[in-house]
Amino acid sequence: MTGQTKTPLPPWSMAVAAMFLIQLSSALSVGLIEQVGAAGTAWLRLAMGGVIFLLIARPPLKRIRRQDVPSLLGLGAASGLMSVAFLSAIEHIPLGTAVAIEFLGPLTVAAIRSGSARMLTWPALALVGVVLLTEPWHGEVNLLGIGFALLAGVGWGSYIMLTQHVGDRFSGISALSMTIPIAAVMAAFVGAPQVIAHFDWRVLLVAVGLALLAPVLPFGLEMQALRRMTHTAFGTLMALEPAIGVLLGLLVLHQVPSAIQGVGIVLVVLAGAAAQRSGTRTPKYDPVPPAVGPAS
Repeated sequence: MTGQTKTPLPPWSMAVAAMFLIQLSSALSVGLIEQVGAAGTAWLRLAMGGVIFLLIARPPLKRIRRQDVPSLLGLGAASGLMSVAFLSAIEHIPLGTAVAIEFLGPLTVAAIRSGSARMLTWPALALVGVVLLTEPWHGEVNLLGIGFALLAGVGWGSYIMLTQHVGDRFSGISALSMTIPIAAVMAAFVGAPQVIAHFDWRVLLVAVGLALLAPVLPFGLEMQALRRMTHTAFGTLMALEPAIGVLLGLLVLHQVPSAIQGVGIVLVVLAGAAAQRSGTRTPKYDPVPPAVGPAS
């Protein structure tokens, strides 16, 4: 029997898979948003996701150091803000446009954290693509939708920085079993009233399916990717997400992109592919192993 070493998935592939799952969940969430509102939908997704994570992994509470607490709370808050604000944005503007504006958050992270002038080329190229995708010179400007998307970008940029820090201390599942419940609790303040006012038991079943698409699977993939990528590489690779948003907006929501948006898609794909080539990193710490819950 010949021994073969399994080659781990490259971190950029996990990040791309996570993006597809997140945007698919967002597109499929539109129907639920119409029933229980954007904040209600975000809260249900986070709450169901938190329950799933708690079922498959026990939070390693005894291994939390005092200096870990701000990062864990911050990551939970960033996750909740990102979810509520983004779903609120797509109530008012197309999915691809919302993702493009939200992308300014990780783009800023990539630019600020970049250690070389050469790496700034790719965020700059991605920015051109984002502008083409948003087409600000067309149509009426929905300030409310843009405001929510920008707020989601703040959450996304904070999420990237805090996820890498937390991921260096804890394994993906054990970290998420702590941060997603925190996000759900914070989102409950604005989301729970919307759900209670329009409650239907079928909503819970839909929410479980959406929670698997986001946050359960993609957040786990992103946590693993960020442990082996630089902020700059990950942030610029996220330039693919506006293109994915436009694509799924077309396929699921029938939001047809223009020719100029097609050019923008090409630019962001090129920027993301170029950035990931030199973005591998070695984890700073040995993460705490996951505490697997009892099998049912």
